[in-house]
Amino acid sequence: MATPEDRILTSRQNPLVKQLRKLHRAKERKRQQLILLEGTNLAEAAIQESYALETVCFTDAWRSRHPQLFFQLQDSPTKLVEVSDEVLEAIATTSSPDGIVATAPRNPPQTPQLPCSLGIAVETLQDPGNLGTIFRTAAATSVEGLWMNRDTVGYDHPKVLRASAGQWLRLPFTEVETLEETVIQAKAQGMKVVATLPKATQMHWDYDWTQPTLVLLGNEGAGLSQPLAALADEAISIPLAEGVESLNAAISLAVVLYEAQRQRSSS
Repeated sequence: MATPEDRILTSRQNPLVKQLRKLHRAKERKRQQLILLEGTNLAEAAIQESYALETVCFTDAWRSRHPQLFFQLQDSPTKLVEVSDEVLEAIATTSSPDGIVATAPRNPPQTPQLPCSLGIAVETLQDPGNLGTIFRTAAATSVEGLWMNRDTVGYDHPKVLRASAGQWLRLPFTEVETLEETVIQAKAQGMKVVATLPKATQMHWDYDWTQPTLVLLGNEGAGLSQPLAALADEAISIPLAEGVESLNAAISLAVVLYEAQRQRSSS
């Protein structure tokens, strides 16, 4: 059972504070093999999914607001450190942290498997808010796996984790060097591969989503690379009103995934 340290940590020069502040940088997250979970929602999701937290920094005000959650943390091997508001602000990447910041192992909780009923392959996505939203939407629509190439923004980016609302813990995912091998493997195991392309003539609702499918989503500006798009069995697009060039990448995928869910639930 974890017990808080006897004294409140008030110095921003403390070695622990300096260590956690380094986790703001991707290079340090990889070196330390740790991620930052900021906010009550992410801490609660980690506890619910039995995802081990290494260190939890919290304020007295946060403990008063969340006694039950604090009790659950005490009933674990997690290191608990009470800190001042100023120290918590120094540790957090957000401008208004809600009173808790935790560290956890960087490794993905679950690895996706092929074949699957519905999977997503993301190529070179750059916006952390987009990737976090994709995690959240994919979990909500029963996607079974997410693959991303190493040029995609890191899943351990604090904004990705916050935008996912904890769903990165529930969706199996992995980083791969390139996606071509994943696509070839999916096709060899009987899955259809569908590219999302703005100039495709087939609308997203015309595709048969009841069959095992891997959806390819490309970069926000450049879209899918030509070699990866060429591996797709089919291509789809989302109809847009005249004068509208495109949708946000995460929104586009959400439209596609909910059409897939609609077809699957009515079949």
